[in-house]
Amino acid sequence: MKRAYFLDQIAFQYKIHSVCGLLGPRQVGKTTLAKQYAAQYQNVHFLDLENPVDLARLENPMLTLSNINSDLIVIDEIQRRPDLFPVLRVLVDEKPRKFLILGSASRDLLQQSSETLAGRIGYLELTPFDISETKEYDKLWLRGGFPLSYLADSNKESYAWRQAYISTFMERDIPNLGFNIPPTQMRRLWMMLAHNHGNIFNGSQLGTSLGITHYLVRQYVEILAGTFMVRILNPWFENTQKRQVKSPKVYLRDSGLLHALLGIQDEEGLHVYPRLGASWEGFALEEIIKTYHAQPEECFFWATQSGAELDLLIIKDGKRLGFEIKYTDSPKITKSMSIALEDLNLDHLYLVHPHKDSFPLADKITALGISDLKPTF
Repeated sequence: MKRAYFLDQIAFQYKIHSVCGLLGPRQVGKTTLAKQYAAQYQNVHFLDLENPVDLARLENPMLTLSNINSDLIVIDEIQRRPDLFPVLRVLVDEKPRKFLILGSASRDLLQQSSETLAGRIGYLELTPFDISETKEYDKLWLRGGFPLSYLADSNKESYAWRQAYISTFMERDIPNLGFNIPPTQMRRLWMMLAHNHGNIFNGSQLGTSLGITHYLVRQYVEILAGTFMVRILNPWFENTQKRQVKSPKVYLRDSGLLHALLGIQDEEGLHVYPRLGASWEGFALEEIIKTYHAQPEECFFWATQSGAELDLLIIKDGKRLGFEIKYTDSPKITKSMSIALEDLNLDHLYLVHPHKDSFPLADKITALGISDLKPTF
């Protein structure tokens, strides 16, 4: 599958910067996308930092990289050698060069890049497949958007792939990032987050269950967020007289991984899951964020102690859009939605539901079928 939007975004970054950082979870298709983009160049050099030969060649990175005369240099799995960032800064300042660096960790975990390549690098997050690319929302919801999971020949094969992915992530990927976390402890935390998917984060409660401090729980959750596994959705505070919720919510970002952790293998298992609505809320929330290409710092939820709430608030380009997500056959306005519309001064509020129909419910409120998602900025 050729992902045109992301290819265009890489090209756009090179109009401004010498280095493009393509970040995203492992196995999301970064290498495939890089090869698709690189096909337009005659002379491209690839370095894979999981390849022992390439790692050995970079024992003296300044010497090796300065002697590569290519139109584009691609460095895969950059999180394994964050010490390369200062070298890249020197090289791109020395003469015009294009580097495409691929990483399985966020900018927050790759701290050196933001410090040493400031003004020289543009970041792009490659997400799993979205509904505009697949057009099959039921299958996407069940399997998630990782290419090898979504494109598997059967639900059984997809589920097996996701189970293996989870094990490899905990046993290999987390240690490779330099974190010494027992895999069994990380799995237990991940399982607890799956069962509390979409709830207010309670680090103390999780810490008591795991036998560790809430500070350590928060650190582990931030590592999962930094590797694109979970989303920490922060609360929005409005200047009102209402007492507002101040703790974040935590979601597993990929619905397929959520279902694998919960033991849900097929549509039948999904539709009898007691927290079906929570699963669908997290899936729809991620689809909305992907559609609007919203950054984490542009996404919030809002809730008051008296019960008024809004599942997702996107503040971007001077606009405020609200999204209430409901797994329902009959979308209708609630008192909570009316309060959110007024208190948050929303430009528009969308009630996102699982069916195809979209229609106005009131002035500034629209019922929106998940398949009709499209950016309005």
